[in-house]
Amino acid sequence: MTTNLAGVTSNDADPAGPARPRDASGGTGRPVLRPRRRPHTPLNPRPSIPLTLLTGLVLVYTLLPLAWLVINSTKDQKGLLDSAGLWFGDDFSLLDNITRTLTYDDGVFVRWLLNTLLYVAAGAGGATVLAVLGGYALAKYNFPGRRAVFAVVIGAVAVPGTALAVPTFLMFSNMGLTNTPWAVIIPSLISPFGLYLMWVFATEAVPAELLEAARVDGSGELRTFFRIALPLLMPGTVTVLLFSMVATWNNYFLPLIMIKDPDWYPLTLGLNAWNAQAQTAGGEAVFDLIITGSLLTIVPIVVIFLLLQRYWQSGLAAGSVKE
Repeated sequence: MTTNLAGVTSNDADPAGPARPRDASGGTGRPVLRPRRRPHTPLNPRPSIPLTLLTGLVLVYTLLPLAWLVINSTKDQKGLLDSAGLWFGDDFSLLDNITRTLTYDDGVFVRWLLNTLLYVAAGAGGATVLAVLGGYALAKYNFPGRRAVFAVVIGAVAVPGTALAVPTFLMFSNMGLTNTPWAVIIPSLISPFGLYLMWVFATEAVPAELLEAARVDGSGELRTFFRIALPLLMPGTVTVLLFSMVATWNNYFLPLIMIKDPDWYPLTLGLNAWNAQAQTAGGEAVFDLIITGSLLTIVPIVVIFLLLQRYWQSGLAAGSVKE
């Protein structure tokens, strides 16, 4: 122990002085604000290991067929039979498979692709226009029989399309429209689910006060719809368009009973015809082209979903929270 000139006693054995307990400020003299854990609520649920595992299984179940399709699109006909299904073959033949798919049988795949685009543009586009107009009218106008229309729409949503396939075929056959593009386009124009979705969306998305203000200012009904209501309905419109496009693009049963001419086949029927070709006597097996064609078939839908997903998500969430 020594005493300096100021009369302060220090410990020679420990130049740093005796150990002092550190405060919560870390030696800075300022209190440290520790983050408070948010309580678990329905919006901030407690992590669940079983739910996480179940979500992972659903993700694998969803992505595994897509991975199989991409991997096997890189193989030729021999590689499909000699290699494992979930691993690449000896040769990378994706570009060659795409070229052969587009040029096989005088480019019939391109013809089927154009047919599908025609059915989607006319059928899904028309169904979206009718759903927007009908949903807006049912949501914003009062007229006699409105409840009856609501009951019919709900009932039509509950009826599966396959139950109406045979009556639709008989009706179009009597009109002489079978084996023509109209036999696919006209039934695709009717979308009960799209009409109901736009009805519910327009009820919440377009305020009645805004329409009344436009009418007071002298705006006509058509101008009010196109200038005021339609921009507000855009998220729901894109959502209905996506659903209609996917339904028409993947439509198989309706073209199957309506179309007999291969020149008017959509992609779904065309790929099935190539698959059945290997089972016929003297038919050529083109399984590599079928897999590559299936990959080319889903690419446009994936691209459209990626480009329009923000409209789709906002359209699904609209009306879920009321002010």
